Amino acid sequence: MKMKAEERDRFCMLNNGIAMPRLGLGVWQMPEGGQTVQAVLHALQHGYRRIDTAAVYMNEHSVGEALRRSGLPRQDVFITTKVWNDDQGYDATLQACAASLKRMGLEYADLYLIHWPVTGKRSATWRALCELKKSGQCRAIGVSNYTIRHLQEVLDETEEIPSVNQVEFSPFLYQKELLDYCRQNGVQLEAYSPLTRGKRLADPVLAAMARARGRTSAQIILRWIIQHGVAVIPKSIQPQRIEENAAVFDFTLSDGEMARIDALDEGYRTAWDPTQIP
Repeated sequence: MKMKAEERDRFCMLNNGIAMPRLGLGVWQMPEGGQTVQAVLHALQHGYRRIDTAAVYMNEHSVGEALRRSGLPRQDVFITTKVWNDDQGYDATLQACAASLKRMGLEYADLYLIHWPVTGKRSATWRALCELKKSGQCRAIGVSNYTIRHLQEVLDETEEIPSVNQVEFSPFLYQKELLDYCRQNGVQLEAYSPLTRGKRLADPVLAAMARARGRTSAQIILRWIIQHGVAVIPKSIQPQRIEENAAVFDFTLSDGEMARIDALDEGYRTAWDPTQIP
């Protein structure tokens, strides 16, 4: 299925033919309970159609509850969750996915990811994900925090190519080599912690662009990521920020602006570093 230009801006076509909304809400560090239910519900009420959670976040039940309260048809919302390190391995992963679906009250996940490339377990875990996709418990499968080396291992061992690789990605961690590799191999790159947990939003280059356009630095970053063809899941529990982060489809950065933001890269990470994992 071919998408129009506006659709390509808002959706990623995964390598198995499934369209995934390019922008979603991340819920990392959101507590289980009413606060997260309200944040997810607010996002769904204001146009978000993708929610990203994980077993280790311990808020899958809240995501499922918000989806039910929203009244939206299940097929209209793209839900991602992930298998944590302690549950990796073939049989354990099958059980972990079943437990995640039960917590969310769902029959299937739209995307199921290996959260981390655990040495000695990730190959068996990937085989389990392939089985989960085959059985219909997951519509698409992928990985998170995988480097080129980890991805190449998957490609060498199986014919099933990950649909998504979710990694930390921001102007200050512009992983161009990884992005190019993913493009060449049909893997959709997805950015977490795109806003550097708020630590670099005052950067003068971003601030100047934001002032000139009447935007925020966060919106400039998210637009930069989208124009690189990367999916993105900014996290916020604040209603105003949730709405603000979604308002990035009505303007375009110039080539010069994109290049200036590209140049901010300094290998700056706010989360873990998978590059040394064998």
